[in-house]
Amino acid sequence: MKLTDFKEVSDNVNLDEYLYLYKYVRDNMEHPEWLGTFTKDEIIDILKIGGKIWMYYDKDIPVCSVFYIPASNKSLRKHNIEYDEEITGSLGPVMVRKEYVGNGLQLAMHDVVNKYVKSIGKTHMFTKAHSANIYSIKNILKDGYKVIHEYESDGEPKTAFVR
Repeated sequence: MKLTDFKEVSDNVNLDEYLYLYKYVRDNMEHPEWLGTFTKDEIIDILKIGGKIWMYYDKDIPVCSVFYIPASNKSLRKHNIEYDEEITGSLGPVMVRKEYVGNGLQLAMHDVVNKYVKSIGKTHMFTKAHSANIYSIKNILKDGYKVIHEYESDGEPKTAFVR
């Protein structure tokens, strides 16, 4: 099973379907705190400033998704990243429905975002993950990211990466 087996929607994404997938993935995770949370209003605000969501469907079932978030200098400095927001983007939540985990979809979605950020002139990417989320960390490192900062947020250990 490959990402190209699914229908991609990346323009005019249905936010209710995105939030449904978000809730479904969180509800079926052993550690839902690894994914974090976004409200619909927060997502709308991010999309207004250049964020982008890709949704992938198996027929009408949302299977997985990735969210590009524009980086801000404030957030970059908070994570000890010296790159400027003009050349740096952020890999936001990457989600895979539990029935489709183990097929390389997360890393394939990294590739989608990597091509997109290159097309909009970004040369660096930033992302973060819960420090215990070895599955995501493995894919982040496999994608060429390096650990840049380890910290606590809301009492949870986090790791920031840059590429």
